[in-house]
Amino acid sequence: MKVLILNGGSSSLKYHLLDMDSGRTVLEGTISNLGLEGCHHTYTDHTGRSRTYDVVVADHERALKIVFDSIEKKARIPGDQLGVVGHRVVHGGERFQGPVIIDAAVEEAIAGYSQLAPLHNPVNLRIIRAARAQLPGATHVAVFDTAFHNTVPDYASVYGIPYEYCRDDHVRRYGFHGNSHEYVALRASQYLERPLRRLKLITCHLGNGASVCAIDRGRSIDTSMGFTPLEGLVMGTRCGDVDPAVITYLAREKQLSLDAIDNMLNKESGLLGISGISSDMLEVQRAAEEGDPRALLAIKMFCYRVKKYIGCYMLALGWVNAIVFTGGIGERSRGIRSRILQNTEKLGLGISEQKNRICEVDRGHPAFDISHRSSRARVLVVATNEELMMARKCLEAIDYDRTTRISTTEAIRQIPIGISAHHVHLCRADVDELFGKGHRLTEAKPLSQPGQFACEEKVDLVGPRGTVKGVRILGPERRQSQVEISRTEEFKLGVDAPVRESGDLEGTPWLTLVGPKGRVKLAQGVICAKRHIHMTPEDAELFAVSNGDQVMVRVTGEGRELIFGDVVIRVNKDYALEMHIDTDEANAAELSAKATGVLVSIQQKKDGPAWAASPRPEPVEGRGAAHFLRSP
Repeated sequence: MKVLILNGGSSSLKYHLLDMDSGRTVLEGTISNLGLEGCHHTYTDHTGRSRTYDVVVADHERALKIVFDSIEKKARIPGDQLGVVGHRVVHGGERFQGPVIIDAAVEEAIAGYSQLAPLHNPVNLRIIRAARAQLPGATHVAVFDTAFHNTVPDYASVYGIPYEYCRDDHVRRYGFHGNSHEYVALRASQYLERPLRRLKLITCHLGNGASVCAIDRGRSIDTSMGFTPLEGLVMGTRCGDVDPAVITYLAREKQLSLDAIDNMLNKESGLLGISGISSDMLEVQRAAEEGDPRALLAIKMFCYRVKKYIGCYMLALGWVNAIVFTGGIGERSRGIRSRILQNTEKLGLGISEQKNRICEVDRGHPAFDISHRSSRARVLVVATNEELMMARKCLEAIDYDRTTRISTTEAIRQIPIGISAHHVHLCRADVDELFGKGHRLTEAKPLSQPGQFACEEKVDLVGPRGTVKGVRILGPERRQSQVEISRTEEFKLGVDAPVRESGDLEGTPWLTLVGPKGRVKLAQGVICAKRHIHMTPEDAELFAVSNGDQVMVRVTGEGRELIFGDVVIRVNKDYALEMHIDTDEANAAELSAKATGVLVSIQQKKDGPAWAASPRPEPVEGRGAAHFLRSP
C-alpha cells in the first residue's frame, strides 16, 4: 500500500509518498515560492538522488498537478491508483483528537478553526479540496498537529484571562508538533524496552520551529507552544515567550500596527532577530565561533529557554525516565545538546561527551543513547519521522472505519454511561486496621459490574488541607488499597491526584484513611480515575477494539453533543458494557442517569502502534502497515 502525505504552507507544498509495506519513502519533494519569482520544485527519489528545477506555479491547485505528474513519472504510479492521501492540518481545535476520514462535515469543521490558525488552516483546506477533486477515488484523511496535546489538563491549557474567552472563543493552549512528539516518544519507549504507559518523558523538538513536551504515560500533559506556535522557546524567527505588555508598548510608543507586530514576532524575531544574521542555527554558530557577541547571545538564549522548560516539566512530571532530543537542531547539533544539559548533574541528568560527539541518527538508525553512566535519567537522540507517523495514523483511521462499517450499526453501538462517585478499594491488611482484625466487608448493594458491590462500610479521607467524610468502600477486597476522588475533592483535601487507570499508583499522593477502629496512612494510591469502558471480549470484537486501546465517545447531554476523548478500553469476560466518568464531568456535561454514548473512533492502540511496543525490533522501515494497525 502507498500513502501520499501532503503538507502545505502559505507559499509551498511538501509531499511524501511512502510504501507502507516497507515503511520507506518512495518519493518526496517540495514546491517552493508558489506564485512568486524563483518558484522551483525539488524532489528526491527512492535511491536518494535529488534534483531541483524551476517551475511556474501560481497556486496550490496547480502545484498538486505537478506532484501527481511527478509521482506518475518518477514512481510510476498513476493518480487513480493512489488509494490513501493524508493531509497535515495544523489546527484541529478541541473537536479532533485523532485522525479522521475527510468528508464535507470535516471540511466545514476545519474551516471553522481557521480563525485559530489563519495562516495555516485555510491553506490546508484549499489543498484538501483540490486533492479530493483531482483524486476522487482516494480516501483522504486529516491528521492534526494539535491532536496529541488534547490530553493537556485544563489547569495547564487555560490562560489567566477572563474565563469566557476560553469557554466562548476557544482561547487556550493547543500545542503543536504533536506528530513528532508522539513519534519520538514511541521510539524512545521501543529503545528503552518499556511500555510507553510506564514512562515519563520530556521530548524536545528543536528546529526552525521548536517546542518541548511533557509526556506522562503516553499522554501529553503540557507543551511549550500555546494558542499558536509563537509561544514557548526562542525559535528561528519566532520570539517565544514574551510579556504581553511588550505588544501594547510597541503599538503605543512605536505606532506599530497589530499586523506589523504580528509579523515582527513571527518572522523577524528569534535567532534571526537577536543575532541579526540568520534564522539558521548553523550560520549563527559559525558567527559565534568568529566572535560575534549577538550570535553568541542568541545561542545562549535558545539553550537557556530549552533548559528552563526541561526543569519545569521535570517538576510537573515528578520524575523523568528520559530526555529526548529530536528535530534538525536536536538531532544534529551536539554543541547545543551539551549546552542545554550543562550543570544538570544534581538533577540526575548527564551527557557523555564522547557519546554525544559520535552520535548520529537517521531513519535507518533512529535512536542513540548519549547518557553519562551516572545519569539517573536517560538522554536520547531520536530521528523524527512525522510523515511516517501521519501515514500510519491514516491507515489506523481507515482500518477502524472499515471494520466498524462492516460489524456495527448506530443502534448496536449505544454504550450506557455510569457516573462514578468517589470511593475506596481496600486490601485485606487495611480492612483489618480500619474495621478490626478479621472484619468482612458487608455488601449493601450490587454494582453494574458483575461481582462488584458497594459496602455498608465507609471511611473518612484526611489530606494535607482538609477532610472528606463518609466515603464508601467498594468490594471485593483488592491486592492494593486505592482511593478515587473527583477534581473538586482534590482541592478540599489539598492533593494533586493524577488522572490514572485503576491500579497505576506509582508516584500518586498520600492520604490518611480513618475508620471506626483505626487509621491507615497510604503512602500512595490517590487518583482521579481515567475515563474507561468496561466490555466483554464479544463487545470488543464488535467494536473492533482491544484491551488498553484509547477511544473517543460521543455523548448527548441536555441539548448538546459532547466528545469525550482519552477513554480507555477494559476487556474482561465478567464485565458488563458501560462507560464510567466521574461526578464532576457528568455534572458539567449535564448528563442524565440514562445517558448513553457512541464510540466514534480509536485515538490510540494499546501502548501506541504495535511496531513501538516490542523490544528493540528491526528499524521501522521493515515493518508493514498491517503490523502497525494491530495491537500487540
